[in-house]
Order: sequence, then C-alpha cells, then structure tokens
Amino acid sequence: MAALASLAAYFFIVPTVQAAQSEWAHSEGGAIRIVADRPQPDGTIPAILDIRLEPGWKTYWLEPGASGIPPQVSIDPKDGVSVLGMRFPPPKRFGEGVDHYTGYDKSVAFPLLLKSERKSGDLSLNFSVFLGICKDICIPVQANLSLSLPEGTAENPLDRARIDDAVAALPAQPSETFKVKAASFDAARLRLSLVTPDASAEKPPELFLAGPPGYSFGKPEIISVANGALTADVPVRVPAKGGALKSGSVLLVVRSGKRSMETPLAFD
Repeated sequence: MAALASLAAYFFIVPTVQAAQSEWAHSEGGAIRIVADRPQPDGTIPAILDIRLEPGWKTYWLEPGASGIPPQVSIDPKDGVSVLGMRFPPPKRFGEGVDHYTGYDKSVAFPLLLKSERKSGDLSLNFSVFLGICKDICIPVQANLSLSLPEGTAENPLDRARIDDAVAALPAQPSETFKVKAASFDAARLRLSLVTPDASAEKPPELFLAGPPGYSFGKPEIISVANGALTADVPVRVPAKGGALKSGSVLLVVRSGKRSMETPLAFD
C-alpha cells in the first residue's frame, strides 16, 4: 500500500445538527456519521460510528498495521458525556509482509461506549472523529459531527436497530468450545494454545492482536491444528523503551469459520 497522503489532504467537515443522527461527513471513498439512541437509566448512551465505504475502499481495525490509521472518537468535555471506548467486529487481513494491514472492505459500524454525567436535561453532542480510508493510498479523514438528544426523546426503532445490529456483529466472549487454553510471552513472541470450533489444517482460524502503544504483532504462524485445538506463535516487535507485555494488556480476536471470539490475554 502506498504511503499516507499528506496531512494537508485531510478532509475536514463540519455538518449541521440532526437529532439522533449526525449528518454524513463525506470524503473520497466513503462517508461517516454518528448514530445514537436516548440515554438509558444508568446514563449510558447506545451509539455507533457508522462508516459507509465505496466499492474497492477499506478502513482500519484497532491495530491497523504499519501504515494504517485506527479510528479515534472524542467528544467535547463541555457536553457532559464521556467516550469510554469503542468496540470492533472481527476484521480481515490484507496484504503480506511489511505492507500487511488489518481492517474492513465493506461498510461497517463500531459500537461506542458513551456515558452521560447528567441526570436530566437536553444533550447536544459534538464529536471529533479521525480515521483512515484507503484504496491505492490511505486518506486521513477528520470530521466534526454533532447531534442532539432532547430530554424525553422517544426511542427511534430504526436507529436502535442499527445499533443493535452493530453490537450483534461483535465477537463473542470465550466459551468452553472457543477459548484460550494458555498464553505465554518471551522477548520476541507470543505462544497461544486455543480451543476453536470448525478448525482444520486446511483452513485454520485467523488470529488478530492489539496491544499497548509501540508494540506490534507479526503474522501468526500456526504450529499445529488437531481435534479442535490450535497452537500458534506470533512475532512481537517490542519498542526500544518497552519490556515484557503485562497480563491483560493484549486483546486477541479469533475468527473460526462463521464464529468469532474476543478476549484479553492472561499470560502464564
């Protein structure tokens, strides 16, 4: 994949306010918006970052690869709402070697974890979004997106369905038939032992990892696949001032057939 376009090529858009949905912010290759539902009794606000891609274009996962841009969402602190995090459906791997990257080649929605600090009153939410959309080059896209949630707003079934669909597409939590049996780390690699469904030597599961800033992971090498059990080694590039990865600091996503699973790694 070619080098990133110049920062001067940022697309910077300031759409107008629309209740429950922001306006679409358009750039070459796609468009983005925020969709949100009314606040829940515990103060959480169901929401998604909705990304619409043109054919042939891609966007990135949490750990995008050497030249990718992971999506980032923040909100004006004066709005009284915090962005606690963002979740991702299972991605795909594109390219090989140093040019490989991880992301999505179809339109996708990322659930947002929002929390209101206010017990009542209207909410006017002003988001800043930064991500990359790529084809032959990667285009950094930056947009300001705004929407309003007046107090007493009725639930919008279409918006809620979009949010629920995005949540349903997330990887599942570990289970007895799909889990990490063991994980260990040394100076240059992770070794993983997994229980996986639908695993075969012809089509082994795909593994995706994301860790602390500065750490990067190479393409997993499948050591063995037999009777639903898999062993794999993953190269790890440690930053100059880095050190041993801490237990719980690496997120693993596994795609096996039509199923996927997500878990933080606890090292032996």
